[in-house]
Amino acid sequence: MSHSKLSLDQIFESHIQTLALTRRIATAAQHRVAVRRFLGFLQGAFPQVRRLSELRRDPHLLGWFRFLCQQDPPLRNRTRRLYLLRLRRLLEDLAAEGHSLQPNLIRREDLPPRDQYLPRPLPFEEDQQLQEELRRADNLFSNALLLTRFTGIRIGECMDLSLDCCQRLAPDHCALRVPLGKLHTERWVPADSEIQRIVARILELRPGAPPAHLAKSEGWLLPRGSRSRLYRSLFDLLVDAAVRVNCSSHVTPHRLRHTYATEMLRLGVSLPVLMQLLGHKDIGMTLLYVQVTQQDLQREFHLARKNVAELHRVPTLPMPNNTPHADLPGIHQALTATRHLLETYRRGLPNELTRRRLQRLDGRLFAIAEQLDHILMPEK
Repeated sequence: MSHSKLSLDQIFESHIQTLALTRRIATAAQHRVAVRRFLGFLQGAFPQVRRLSELRRDPHLLGWFRFLCQQDPPLRNRTRRLYLLRLRRLLEDLAAEGHSLQPNLIRREDLPPRDQYLPRPLPFEEDQQLQEELRRADNLFSNALLLTRFTGIRIGECMDLSLDCCQRLAPDHCALRVPLGKLHTERWVPADSEIQRIVARILELRPGAPPAHLAKSEGWLLPRGSRSRLYRSLFDLLVDAAVRVNCSSHVTPHRLRHTYATEMLRLGVSLPVLMQLLGHKDIGMTLLYVQVTQQDLQREFHLARKNVAELHRVPTLPMPNNTPHADLPGIHQALTATRHLLETYRRGLPNELTRRRLQRLDGRLFAIAEQLDHILMPEK
C-alpha cells in the first residue's frame, strides 16, 4: 500500500513495529504513547491534517507544545521532554524513508530543561532502623530489599536475579551477577559475607512460596506470580517497614540505591568505581546519586591537608655523629648524609626545573650507595 493511502496512525504504527524489532518492548510502547498523545491533539485541534506533508511547525507542533504545558495536573519537564524526543525520532526516521516532511519540525531549543534531582539517601539513623526492621521480618521480600540495599542494584535487577547469581570467582572473592537490565548491560557486584548470607537465606525461604509462583519462576531467585505483582509486594513491604520505624519521609526502593551510593562514597570508593558498581554509563548520573554533606567536606578537607603535609615531609635519613673514616663503610655513611642534605635543600627550592635536576642527581648517588652495599655485603 502506498504512503498516500495510509492514515497518520497507520504510518506511525508501521514504523514503531519496525523499531520494535531492535528495541525493547517497553521502548516501543513509550513511542506509541507519544504518538497517541500527538495524534489525539492533532485530531481535536486540526482535524483537517491527514498527511505528513501537511504538518507544519507553526501551528501544529508549536500548538502541541503549548498543549503539553497546559495539562492539569502539569506534566514534569522530563515527561514532556521524552514525548518530544520520541516524536522527533519517529519524524526523522519517516523523513529518511522518503515521506514528505517539513524539516526541523521539532528543534533542540524546543526541549524542556532537564529536571535537576537531588540525591535522596536515607539519614543514617533511619537507614539503620530500617535495616533492623527488615531483618526482624526475615521473609523473602524483606531479604530481597536488604539485598538491594547492600548491593545498590535496581529493584528491577533484583527481581531478575537468577538462582545461581552469587558465584565464587576466586577462592576469596565472591560476586553477584546482575543480569541484563535497564541499560542492556551485565555486571558483577562484589559480594561480602553479609550479601552471601542474604542470598543463602532467600534460597532457604524460597521453597515456602506458593507452588503456582514457584512454577512460574524456574531459574529466578525470587518467586513471582507476575513481575508487576512482585514489585508491588516489595514496594508495599518497604513502605510498611518505613512507617513502623517512623521514617521522616517517603521511602521507595530506589532510595535504597541512593543510600548505598552515598555510603560507598563516604567509605572511600572512587567515583569511577562507584559508576561501575551502580551500572551507570555516565558519571554525571552517578553524581546525582551521592550526597556530600558539610561533615563530608570537613573530613575530606582535613584528610587532604594531612596528605599534603606527608607529601612534603623530608624523609629522615641517618646523619653521621662524627667524621666518617676513610673506608667503605665511612664512604657509605657520607653518601647517606649527603643525600639527606641534598633532599632538604631540594624541597625548599622554588624552581621546578632545578628540583628535578637535583632529584636526578640524588638518583645517581642512590645508585652509587647500592653498589657500595653489594661490595660491602661479603664483609657483612
